[in-house]
Amino acid sequence: MDINLFDYYLPEELIAQFPCKKRDECRMMAINKDEKSFEDKHFFDIQNYFKKGDVLVRNNTKVIPARLFATKEGTGAKVEVLLLKDLGDDVYECLCGNAKTIKCGTVLHFKNDILIADCIKVLDEGIRHLHFKYKGIFLEELDKIGLMPLPPYIHKQVDDNNDYQTVYAKVSGSAAAPTAGFHFTDELLKKIEEIGVEIVDITLNVGLGTFRPVKVQDTKDHVMHSEYFEMSSDAAKILNKAKKENRG
Repeated sequence: MDINLFDYYLPEELIAQFPCKKRDECRMMAINKDEKSFEDKHFFDIQNYFKKGDVLVRNNTKVIPARLFATKEGTGAKVEVLLLKDLGDDVYECLCGNAKTIKCGTVLHFKNDILIADCIKVLDEGIRHLHFKYKGIFLEELDKIGLMPLPPYIHKQVDDNNDYQTVYAKVSGSAAAPTAGFHFTDELLKKIEEIGVEIVDITLNVGLGTFRPVKVQDTKDHVMHSEYFEMSSDAAKILNKAKKENRG
């Protein structure tokens, strides 16, 4: 498909820069595909579109404060680093700014040397594999210096990192949030359960694909990046049973 088919005008002033105090009071458009009509609703109205026996699947991934700023050893050059994927053994796949200067053997220092990283592999598109050294527990050290990796259309860093998490976020690993779930509250989820809806959690760590713009003219030429996911056997059984019984 031609990328131009996806162009539309969105006034910048209509892009929310901070969440509603009560998440489920945000606006929602409800579309009736059969009648080809739509209504303006609030998100809490979503409960009216569920029925007993339905299954609601949630992505329980949790965003880590993956945006970091470092200085390059020897030159003092500033480098922005975005953690994308935990490769194990303290090695992360990262998207690096000013990436041409980050070669194998380059050493990066992060805020008072809370973290130090060696570049051990160079890949295309600004991707580097960095091996981190630190004292203590990595995610705890990351919390001290990392920022939430917000989308480019959000111009102000969040005051509370939890504003950029779903209320059911549990499994750390994402470089961006599954934003479709932002508007659920614990109270709304409880009401949905009381209808008789079964709620199932899976994990999909949101990665580079969220940040990379489509630069090709034909979407079939766009290279998609892989993302880690996992699903328990219990979740798979519930979903397969619901599909077999033709439940929503």
